[in-house]
Amino acid sequence: MSAAPGASLFKQPKAVFAVAFACVVSFMGIGLVDPILPALSAQLHASPSQVSLLFTSYLVVTAIAMLGVNWVSSRIGPKRTLITGLAVIVVFSALAGLSGSIGGIVGFRAGWGLGNAMFIATSLAVIVASASGGFAGAIVLYEAALGLGIAAGPLIGGLLGDISWRGPFFGVAALMAVALIATVTLLDKTPPPPRKISLSEPLLALRHRSLLTMCVAALFYNWGFFTMLGYAPYPMELSAIQLGFVFFGWGMLVAVFSIVGAPRLQARFGTAPSLYGALGSFAVLLLLIGLFTDVRWALIVCVILSGIMVGINNTLTTQAVMLVSPVERPIASATYGFVRFIGGGLAPFVAGKMVDHWNIHVPFVAGAVAVLLGVLVLSTGHRMLADADKRLDTAEPAVEGEVADEFGGAPDAIDAELRHERVARS
Repeated sequence: MSAAPGASLFKQPKAVFAVAFACVVSFMGIGLVDPILPALSAQLHASPSQVSLLFTSYLVVTAIAMLGVNWVSSRIGPKRTLITGLAVIVVFSALAGLSGSIGGIVGFRAGWGLGNAMFIATSLAVIVASASGGFAGAIVLYEAALGLGIAAGPLIGGLLGDISWRGPFFGVAALMAVALIATVTLLDKTPPPPRKISLSEPLLALRHRSLLTMCVAALFYNWGFFTMLGYAPYPMELSAIQLGFVFFGWGMLVAVFSIVGAPRLQARFGTAPSLYGALGSFAVLLLLIGLFTDVRWALIVCVILSGIMVGINNTLTTQAVMLVSPVERPIASATYGFVRFIGGGLAPFVAGKMVDHWNIHVPFVAGAVAVLLGVLVLSTGHRMLADADKRLDTAEPAVEGEVADEFGGAPDAIDAELRHERVARS
């Protein structure tokens, strides 16, 4: 199961590499601002809780926009949706760099989140449909792009942020412009999917217990994850370039364990036990960060080590969501993105309020509790995860049919099941 992805990871059509490169740059936006958070707070005279709104506006808008991406993509086609999303990111990241106030940056980050939603939801479907090496290989490739973007984001943010806090925003605008040109020239024209998707379908998909379970578990995990990402830089008291290297080390572990660690653990232990171990370990690290927030070396070590758990979780969770969901993959991706990014967006805001009312230790402890709640939720779906492993190992027609269908369209068997459900409910 893990061999195939590794064998075909670098043997892909040119269009896949174009979209993957754009994914790398897009995911840079997640960690890009981390090294400049203290600088933004000091130079723009904003409190940490105000600066945390950079994450909140970006992620909440991304989450809400996810609900409408398939409506757009099913009418204008995946390529045009990708191009539109990339163009929006270029414009709003440049405007954020030109802004002179924290409120302006927060607002432009919201626009950035709109473009990010259009790109993220569509890019996964395009890579799954176009990549060689089957479904597992496509997921590993996507998560590899995510890991590399997360790793490169803080480093570039630190290097450019050491010159000016505006540098990272202009850097993303330039790189996204390159990705936009590559996507326009290398990705062939893609027709709209065979049917038009309604705005309500991503929310209605939460009726399915399997997808709901994965989404709620991801919400709790992202609560802990973005608490760490949004508030760990402050107590480190490092320069922008130093913070960049810390989070670069963290991001490299995310990338390595997304590509190598997750498939090996899954092959040996299965998806469910691997996720329990990764999430449980991440909760322990968050708790240690909360207890030893004032000990710089302990804080740095725990943050970097958490990259191992994040990499494993990202790959296995994305793969599981696609396998357990009895709806079309673009819809499952939009639903999953909506719920998890809502958790990620609200976490930094709530963490800021906790810091204002108590102290900086509290948000990390609360994040650890949230991740453990995610493990409990996930454990209620142990059987469905075991079934997903069987489908991946044996490559049953239902799974292969979904991958072969035009950008994630459901196979006849699942369509029939959904029709039967609708008739039964009516």
